[in-house]
Amino acid sequence: MKARVLFGVFGFIFVLLALYVFPPIVLEAVVAALCVIATCEVLGSTKLVHNRLELLLAMLVSLGLAVGHFTVLPLDLTDVMQGLVLVMLVGSFAIELKFHDSMKVSQVAWGFFGALLVPYLLLSLLRIFQMNYHHGPFIVLLPLLAAWGADTCALFAGMFFGRHKLAPVVSPKKTVEGAVGGVIGGAVLVLIAALIMNSTLKLGLPLWAAVVLGAVGAVLGEIGDLSFSIIKRQTGIKDYGHIFPGHGGVLDRFDSVIFVAPFAEFLFRIVF
Repeated sequence: MKARVLFGVFGFIFVLLALYVFPPIVLEAVVAALCVIATCEVLGSTKLVHNRLELLLAMLVSLGLAVGHFTVLPLDLTDVMQGLVLVMLVGSFAIELKFHDSMKVSQVAWGFFGALLVPYLLLSLLRIFQMNYHHGPFIVLLPLLAAWGADTCALFAGMFFGRHKLAPVVSPKKTVEGAVGGVIGGAVLVLIAALIMNSTLKLGLPLWAAVVLGAVGAVLGEIGDLSFSIIKRQTGIKDYGHIFPGHGGVLDRFDSVIFVAPFAEFLFRIVF
């Protein structure tokens, strides 16, 4: 518990520095590292891809996708994505042809999931950060609040009011009452944050959008948490990794964010 709290405090301080003090490349590099580690975790820790060449290819493609988001590089994201899809397609089936006797074709499908889909969704945080030069570093906090804040509210609501199991096989501790508390808590937290940002930063975020982000984000975060828990259950692992002391791996900490951040990006593009 002590390691968990200490890491949380120092992690929070680093996030603030990366958002508001350090140059953008620092945050972009950190998110890129998170993407590569997440790819390694979802494919390697689970053994969904056990061919080392395929795993290495997936990690390189994940890195390429993240680097394609760097503001210091004049790259078009659509061109980057198309190029990486082609690289992943040709490379994966070349590896499959080489190791067809020991490598199932399902590893190719999982490779695409881990190399392109997972990092692309996680990189919504960077796209939000870069969306508006003045407000990006602030609004990027809202999907994190919607995911992690709602999760905390769900935890306490479940502790005090939990009676009915939400997903007893996948996550025995989650309750329906906790999930409802998370939705309500997420909506309230994001609404309060929006009110503060609107008054101090002249953000102009409609309050209805804040409530939608908090409530829908809480639901999506719960689905994300349960989805990656299913993968852990079916592959027989407890945690995706141990990079975060007391928290586990990248996917143990960002599983809900992977589902919430793309929705937040979509919503922000509508209202801003």
